[in-house]
Amino acid sequence: MSGKLFVSGDEAVALAVRQTKPHVIAAYPITPQTIVVERLSDFVEDGSLESQYLYVESEHSAMCACLGASAIGARTFTATSSQGLLYMVEGLHYASGSRFPIVMMNANRSLAAPWSIYNDQRDSLSELECGWIQLYAENAQEAYDTILQAYRIAEDPKVMLPVMVNLDGFVLTHTYELIQTAEQEKVDAYIPYRDFCNKLDLDQPKATCITAGPPYNMEFRYQQHQATLCAAETIREADREFGEKFGRSYGGLVETYRCEDAEAILVTLGSVAGTVRCVVDAYREAGKKVGLLKIRCMRPFPAKEAAAALKGAKAVGVLEKDVSFGFEGVVHTNVNSALKEWNVTVPTANYVGGLGGRSISKEDIGGIFDALLSGNLNGSEAAFVNLRRDICGA
Repeated sequence: MSGKLFVSGDEAVALAVRQTKPHVIAAYPITPQTIVVERLSDFVEDGSLESQYLYVESEHSAMCACLGASAIGARTFTATSSQGLLYMVEGLHYASGSRFPIVMMNANRSLAAPWSIYNDQRDSLSELECGWIQLYAENAQEAYDTILQAYRIAEDPKVMLPVMVNLDGFVLTHTYELIQTAEQEKVDAYIPYRDFCNKLDLDQPKATCITAGPPYNMEFRYQQHQATLCAAETIREADREFGEKFGRSYGGLVETYRCEDAEAILVTLGSVAGTVRCVVDAYREAGKKVGLLKIRCMRPFPAKEAAAALKGAKAVGVLEKDVSFGFEGVVHTNVNSALKEWNVTVPTANYVGGLGGRSISKEDIGGIFDALLSGNLNGSEAAFVNLRRDICGA
């Protein structure tokens, strides 16, 4: 049954996962992800989802369970957050290196220490190099839709890589929104189960998680790298096809909003993109040419798309809930690299905000646009948004 539902972001994810019909779900609770696996356990219990539900003893075990299940060709799902994601790190590399198309939801949450259960994106962005495709949702509807797209992407024979779908903790996971769910028949047609080309098979024996020394290791890494690059086109195709079947589309790897003639463009990802949209509209009404570039996919990084969207701007700001201590935000690093790769010369400024759940207001975003429009950039140093200088002495 399809229709409109008023649900939290976590529940939207669970509803989408039910429609993907995973063979195995590995569950371990951690705030603010727990509601996802709780709802999935309800679905298994009431019979609306036929799946092997494994309540494991840790996040590391959850990823290991998915590894084993995926190795024999099972469609799998798990979910985690923050410290739980870090506890999985060993398994993340096993999953990507073995080319297992696991789908995982991560509820973005700050990392300890100091301890915090509130949102920023330091957890997932710290794992950009682990070989997973990384997608970010702006709202509950996009979270629901991205879960469906994730299986279409991960299980593509040209890709065969795990996908991490990221939702801002509490801001999305626990906020209730109206979403449109899809008809099951359309979901089945969009992501039909296909035998994995690398699954263990008694009739065609093969090995996974093998040892590969110097004569072969680099070639494995090269193939993994090429598959990740090729995934960019699969992500575009998956989103385009999703739009045709379900009437909603997100631009593939990036979404541009009023960027065509913008003098100042703000780049960001996740839920804060929605706030930026509101500010863009307000500034446009005031006659100020500003725009938004929302990065939907951090790996593979959409270098070509980002450069094309930003090339006409006079100034670009990158607003992110992350910082690489001692340097800058990792999103800013990636954006600057993309601009250089595609020979786009435009001044950029890095703005770090929202760490540990600190609010990023429309006034904060307006201040960034004002600085970009005036050319008052902060140079090479990252500017911390809404910083309490009375505490840190900065």
